[in-house]
Amino acid sequence: MCTFTTFVTKYKDIMILKGLKEKSIKKRLNSILKNREAHFNTVKIEHLGIILNADETSDLEALKAIAQTLDVRPNKLKIVAFTSSKDVLAYSWDACFNTKDFTWNGKVKNAELQAFIDTEFDLLISYYATDVLELKYLTAASKAPLKVGIFQLDKRINDLIIKTDFNKLDLFKTELKKYLNVLNKLHA
Repeated sequence: MCTFTTFVTKYKDIMILKGLKEKSIKKRLNSILKNREAHFNTVKIEHLGIILNADETSDLEALKAIAQTLDVRPNKLKIVAFTSSKDVLAYSWDACFNTKDFTWNGKVKNAELQAFIDTEFDLLISYYATDVLELKYLTAASKAPLKVGIFQLDKRINDLIIKTDFNKLDLFKTELKKYLNVLNKLHA
C-alpha cells in the first residue's frame, strides 16, 4: 500500500533525477560546443542524416523528399525523431527516442541513437523548431562535418542556418539546395 508520504517522496526523487539529467545534458552540450572545430570539406553529399521533433511533424514522405532533392539514395538516408511521448512505438521513423534514452548523467543509453551520433553523415539536417535540449545535444554530438538547421536560438549548433518558417519545407529544400550548390557540395 502506497501512502501519500511515500508518493511525495518518490515524486521528489524523480524530480531531483530529472533535474540532474537535464543539468548533465546541458553540461555535455556546452562542452561539445566549446570544443567544436569547423571542418569544412569539399566532399559531395551522399550520406544524409535528419534529426526532427516527432511532436512537430509526422510527414515522413515530405522529409524523405529532401534526400531526393539532394540526389541522396534512400539507403543513404537515416532519420531519427524525438518525442516527449512515452510511447515511441506509435511513430514510423527509422528511430524514435525520448528522454528515457538518456541516463541520469546525460549519456545516451540507446545503442541505435548512439550509432546515429557516431555516423559520419556528409550532411546533418536538424529540422525542428522547438527548443528541446535532447535535440540540440544530438545535433551537437553528431560527427557530421556539415550541420544545417532552421532558425535556432543557439547559433553554435549548426554551421548553416536557413531561416524559414517550420511549415514551409519546400522553401527550406529550395534554399538548402541553393546554398549547397554554392558550397559545391552537390553532384553535378
